[in-house]
Amino acid sequence: MLTVDFERFRVTPGERVLDLGCGAGRHAFELYRRGARVVAFDQDADELAGVEAMFGAMRLEGEVPDGASAETVRGDALDLPFPDDHFDGIVAAEVLEHIPDDMRAMRELLRVLRPGGRLAVTVPSWLPERVCWALSEDYHTAPGGHVRIYTRAELEAKLKAVGFRVGGHHHAHGLHAPYWWIKCAVGVDNDANPLAKVYHRVLVWDIMKRPLATRLAERALNPVIGKSVVVYLGKPAAPGGAPSAPARETADAL
Repeated sequence: MLTVDFERFRVTPGERVLDLGCGAGRHAFELYRRGARVVAFDQDADELAGVEAMFGAMRLEGEVPDGASAETVRGDALDLPFPDDHFDGIVAAEVLEHIPDDMRAMRELLRVLRPGGRLAVTVPSWLPERVCWALSEDYHTAPGGHVRIYTRAELEAKLKAVGFRVGGHHHAHGLHAPYWWIKCAVGVDNDANPLAKVYHRVLVWDIMKRPLATRLAERALNPVIGKSVVVYLGKPAAPGGAPSAPARETADAL
């Protein structure tokens, strides 16, 4: 289940792309399939082991084009172990809401992104997240959980303040917000609740089959109760420097 729209966040084969806070690797796998040189970055060693295993399986199955590469790196988003201007693109999906010093993490993202590069950030949308917090204290007080709720305006203002150029945005996963409201109402760890189980099966069916009816329903729900908001950004080109072709395309899109 992808949150970033890869029609907006275009990846050219051979580009170096960071998936910050990759988790189980959903965006890293898509970047790999599209021919990028992917770095999947996370603090969780167990998650990274699973991602590394899937990278290997994808290679064995011939799912990736020639020239693509993928590696996992464990570390801290506040002190990224990469040189300045290292990546052509960065995906930071559902990670900033976990980080108390989010602006320090944003400054690190700016540092390691090359001038003219692009960034896609996703965080939980304000309204669905506010409902979850109201329904369940456990949802947001668990260790490693969410420490803030962003409005899109606040998220964009912070990213602009550290030096990013803000472009377009959209909302995603409108069908998923009610599932999390149910989970928060019955207990976030209560996987046996009948209503939660039924809704989860519907979501899995939708992800696997993508029927027209649910695609249309999600399209209608996304602007209202989309579980995530996605913001697309760029790092300004260096003064006096001519951006590369991919950078010019990013600038045009923004």
